[in-house]
Parts: sequence; structure tokens; C-alpha cells
Amino acid sequence: MARKPLIAGNWKMNKGTVAEAESLVSDLLKALPQTDGVAAVDIAICVPFTVLHTVNAALGGASRIALGAQDVFWKSAGAYTGRISAPFLADAGVTYVLVGHSETRGRFGVPEPDFNEAILRHFGDTDAVVNRKIHAALDAGLIPVVCVGETLTERESGSAEAVVRLQVEESLTRVSAEQVAGLVFAYEPVWAIGTGKTCSGEEADRICGVIRSTIHALYSPEVAEAVRIQYGGSMKPDNAADLLSYPNIDGGLIGGASLKAADFAAIVAAAHH
Repeated sequence: MARKPLIAGNWKMNKGTVAEAESLVSDLLKALPQTDGVAAVDIAICVPFTVLHTVNAALGGASRIALGAQDVFWKSAGAYTGRISAPFLADAGVTYVLVGHSETRGRFGVPEPDFNEAILRHFGDTDAVVNRKIHAALDAGLIPVVCVGETLTERESGSAEAVVRLQVEESLTRVSAEQVAGLVFAYEPVWAIGTGKTCSGEEADRICGVIRSTIHALYSPEVAEAVRIQYGGSMKPDNAADLLSYPNIDGGLIGGASLKAADFAAIVAAAHH
């Protein structure tokens, strides 16, 4: 089964003003390939909550770029100050939503180099919370991009595969086979995010294969073959073609390179293989 690659940009806490967001979207629309071949790749940008409506308007209804959000709360409404629900996101025009990103997951037992980094990794999402967010997103008609991955400590201890497998299993509790087939997973080796370090293509493909084999065991070969699995760890124009050439890697979750229109467009172009 041929899986359509998904290249998704994650702006993180950047470009959150109206002027910044409109400028980057304008640059992206100009920089992306104009040929019909672009239809062979799905494209999304996950932007700060403050500019969801701005970016949706700038993209326009006919744009080939889908709108994504960076997180979601599992309740639809109520006394949850500061949270954003899935129905809110759907109303803003969102198609994809990141769930369980490494910067929102709890890593309470892992030593961190300084206070700021400790806070960054301690937003507290457990696997159970990720599962609730997935259900909330699905109930609102959104497509979750489920992020999984190990820290450097976990990798060096030899537990990377077990950590990723458990994250996949726990995130899919009570999620049906039909729902899973429409999900996107993103393998994020935490140690390779924003550090300039990148998994080798072989190793990234191997762990993406672990994700796929876990889904196979939980559901069926057909469901496992349908699920798209991105790589998200410092994918850049100069390594994108290699990473995207591997059979289990179906796209990229792009951080820093998504903030530069030319770099993001180059990664999209690399997905045409």
C-alpha cells in the first residue's frame, strides 16, 4: 500500500503575532512547488493558538497547506483555565493536531541540564493523558499526530524500543482499528530535537518500524500498513531526501526548518520520491 507522505511544520512558540504569521504563510505559498506533483505530498503547518484564525484566513479554503494546532485539551468545555478544546480547534479550521509532543510529555525521572530545560520537558502529559487527547481530537473530527520517542538516557540504557512500544500501546487504548488507520504517528528521538543531532536513516527507519509492528500486533497488518509515520528530529533540506527514502518513514515533523519558507519547501520537494 502506497502511503502519501505528510510534511508538517511545527512553529512551536514562534511566529505568534499576526504580522509574523501572515508574512511566513505568504512566503510559504510562494516557495512551495507549483507543479501538480505537489498533490503527491500532504502539507500542514502547526501554529500557535494565537494565530490559528489568522493563518486559516491567509491559507484560504483552496490552499494545499492544511492547518494544524500544537496541542489540545481532552475536555470539550468547562472550568479549565488556559486550555484549548478540540471543538475550539475544529471551529478555527484545524485539520491536524499534535498530541504527546516531547515538549509536553512528562519526564519527571530524567535528569535535566538546567531549570529551563527541566520545565520544558515537564509539562506533564503521561501516556494516559495522550490517550485522552487522542479521543478528544477524534471525537471532534481532527487528525491526531501522535508523537512518541525516547530521551537520551533511555536510549543509552538500551530501552528506546521498549519505551516507544509502550507509548504506542498506551496511546491507543480504546481506539478502534478504523480510527487508528487514519492517525499519524511521529517518531521524535527527544535527544535529536533542536540539537542538530539526527538519527541515522537506518535507525530512524528501524524505530518507525517498531511503531508499525506494534500497531500490527495490536490490530492487523492492514491497519499497520495504512498508518503514516513521520520522523521528527532535526530533519533539514540536506538530510530530508535520505530520511524520506526509507520504507517506514512517511514524512517529517519539521521544527526549526519550518520557520524558513525555502527550507520547508525544499523538504516538501524531497518528499517527491
